[in-house]
Amino acid sequence: MNYRIEHDSMGEMKVPADRLWAAQTQRSRENFEIGVGIETMPREITHAFGILKKAAAMANHELKPEKMTAEKLAAISSACDEVISGKLNDHFPLVVWQTGSGTQSNMNANEVIRSRANQIAGRELTHPNDDINMSQSSNDTFPTAMHISAVIAIEDKLIPAIELLIATFKRLEEENDSIVKSGRTHLQDATPIKFSQEISGWRASLERDVELLKLAAAPLHELALGGTAVGTGLNAPKGFDTLVAAKVAELTGKLFVTARNKFHALTSKDELVFAHGAIKATACDMMKIANDVRWLASGPRDGLGEIRIPENEPGSSIMPGKVNPTQCEAVTMVAVQVMGNDTAVGFAASQGNFELNVFMPVAAYNFLQSARLLAEAIVSFNDKCASGITADKEKMRHNLHNSLMLVTALNPYIGYENAAKTAKLAYRENISLKEACVKLGFLTEEKFDEVFHPEEMV
Repeated sequence: MNYRIEHDSMGEMKVPADRLWAAQTQRSRENFEIGVGIETMPREITHAFGILKKAAAMANHELKPEKMTAEKLAAISSACDEVISGKLNDHFPLVVWQTGSGTQSNMNANEVIRSRANQIAGRELTHPNDDINMSQSSNDTFPTAMHISAVIAIEDKLIPAIELLIATFKRLEEENDSIVKSGRTHLQDATPIKFSQEISGWRASLERDVELLKLAAAPLHELALGGTAVGTGLNAPKGFDTLVAAKVAELTGKLFVTARNKFHALTSKDELVFAHGAIKATACDMMKIANDVRWLASGPRDGLGEIRIPENEPGSSIMPGKVNPTQCEAVTMVAVQVMGNDTAVGFAASQGNFELNVFMPVAAYNFLQSARLLAEAIVSFNDKCASGITADKEKMRHNLHNSLMLVTALNPYIGYENAAKTAKLAYRENISLKEACVKLGFLTEEKFDEVFHPEEMV
């Protein structure tokens, strides 16, 4: 492998000749060989750094044109566009397990953008610290990248995925509005419910999750950029914080603003915890929905078997013909991962000491993994399971009329205690509710038929 020599304040480093990073990135690669190739800093963070570095250059050009010249701005902007597009992803090799402030990842961005900007300019035009990092510190750029990436993950990936499944459930509600089935509470038979009503519960849960996610994402629109090292804004020109937030908003089309208190923005991660709580709430609802679907589809002969779901792949290496609810299982495993990530995000956020939180990379890693996995699992569940759900009307009708809890309809006519006696006799002697009620002398056959209409109990 060919190398070139780069230097930083600690001296010279050999860097692979075909890579755009420089000395500080190389030091981090050698100092933190933890999870290499597996737990790389999330690409969402890389993308966010491209946005914020371009926004910073734009703001610096307006406030300090003598230092951030038009030529520098043009070269830096072009390099940042390549970072934003993902074209330069291979030049961001650092792992999550590094300094807790994300300093090495900030310098990775500075070095890559510097090198690419110089290539574009055709000369040594920019410096990683003096130009790419102008008016900034790792301590305000990394939390800014966290907020930008979190907002994009929630608003552009997770919420659209949920809305896709909501639309599927709305269609299923319309298609199944005439079907009445047995309800279930405590995993026991309960009074009747329309299948469309059951689906509406799933749909409404997801609609509420979208509301909660939007509410939780709002505080993430505040950016730490402009606080620099400890929140005082040292080395940033007056008005930089407000202007750079406006530039980020311009580049993303999202309503980003500067944080009202930079001392809070650097050390507290409460907005991230709050937002991840909404992600976890969505995961909890998806766990419930996926479990409902696989219970209702259980069988095909010895389970509930009230719905059919798409058969996507063989389910067993030993039992021929077996098909399993694999999409449901994937969703529930993702939900478990999100719940575990919530604990990690909470612990990380609790570790702010004095003017800085130094657990930011692990908080970002878990947060973004949750949003990404959940969004992808929901889309997969929608496309390969929910969209193909069909009701087994005959099985639903059989289970409905076999349910002892239909006796509830008799309460107004024979009273709660007599209704309970009717249900218990029917269960004990394996006879119908009608037979039990007549045998006990509570109603005649004619009166029973007059008042007993399960399909009208919904």
